[in-house]
Amino acid sequence: MKSIFYWSPCLTKVGTVKSTINSAISLSKYSKNEFKVKIINSCGEWDEYQNIFKKNNIDLINFRFNFFKYLPKNGFLQSRISYLIIILFSFFPLVKLLKKEKPEFIIIHLITSLPLLVNNLFKFNTKFILRISGFPKLNFFRKILWKISSKNIFKITCPTKHLLSDLKEEKIFNNDKLFYLQDAIININDYRSNNINNLKFKNKINKFKKYFLSVGRLTRQKNYTYLISEFRKHLNNYTEDTLVIIGEGEDRVKLEELIKLNNLTDNIFLLGKIDNVYPYMKNARALILPSLWEEPGFVIVEAAFSNLFVISSDCPNGPREFLNEGKAGYLFENNKKNALFGRLDSFKKEENNLESLKIRAKKNSSNYTLFRHHINLKELLKNKDYNLYVGS
Repeated sequence: MKSIFYWSPCLTKVGTVKSTINSAISLSKYSKNEFKVKIINSCGEWDEYQNIFKKNNIDLINFRFNFFKYLPKNGFLQSRISYLIIILFSFFPLVKLLKKEKPEFIIIHLITSLPLLVNNLFKFNTKFILRISGFPKLNFFRKILWKISSKNIFKITCPTKHLLSDLKEEKIFNNDKLFYLQDAIININDYRSNNINNLKFKNKINKFKKYFLSVGRLTRQKNYTYLISEFRKHLNNYTEDTLVIIGEGEDRVKLEELIKLNNLTDNIFLLGKIDNVYPYMKNARALILPSLWEEPGFVIVEAAFSNLFVISSDCPNGPREFLNEGKAGYLFENNKKNALFGRLDSFKKEENNLESLKIRAKKNSSNYTLFRHHINLKELLKNKDYNLYVGS
């Protein structure tokens, strides 16, 4: 049995957390004992997921020091300090682990500079797979590190074809090492069990009549100030519509003040963090994604799988790709005044004639299941000539 390690020290519950967990589960569940999956717990960042890992036969490798709860999580400078601390405390434990365990593969998601550095300094029998997600800023340090590391990396994967194309144009890596690999987003078993519990949400949901839904962390990236501003204009024409926002984050107080300032407390609701969003998706009119950037946006994949119509910003790197250039949902110009307002108006007028777009989006979402991710990742691990299944 081949061993495969995951390195992904996450400070906050970003999409990469779910991507890492689901990717590991997919290999452990469907590989028929071909792979033994292990996740490196550098400082306690994966402690709260131990039951999930145990249930799915995934081992957790704990480094010596457990200091995750003491690290600052929010803010650019604070998070960089935390990353530096993780790097300093994990350098020698990671080198020791790789020399001792000699895993066949290690997939690196976040704080990738450390595993890339040790791979450049030491000779391992392990194949390093770099996962590049989101909208990476190609600063000078990152470009240099990636170029130096390129020859020692086995393969590089991207969640969108757009990002793959961008990286090829940058000519940082050898093109034959770059591959498109969709994230593992939809866990069919979780989807079914969460929808079985739909009834217990009925009373909570029924009070929000004719509601639009938005789901995501309350951060700058998700661009909720723009969403609230555009929805306020929408309410001038459709006074009974409501907007439900699910998520938590550092912008909550600012958004609450914005809602109160514009007298929108009867129309816009911040529900905070909710683990099971599927019942809300099942009963909403449409999902709105106002983000400044996404990869392609886990929530739009989940919404499409739930037969919910998607209205998304045309942000880099993934929504346009997932929504087939607007043939599987509505796109509006990213962060442009009145762009979302106009799309909401179009939706209201065309709401009963959008079934074909929803069907296309649902079809696209099937490419993001754990089983599909397992098939594609397994082929990538096994073959040099890798032909990925990509649905239309």
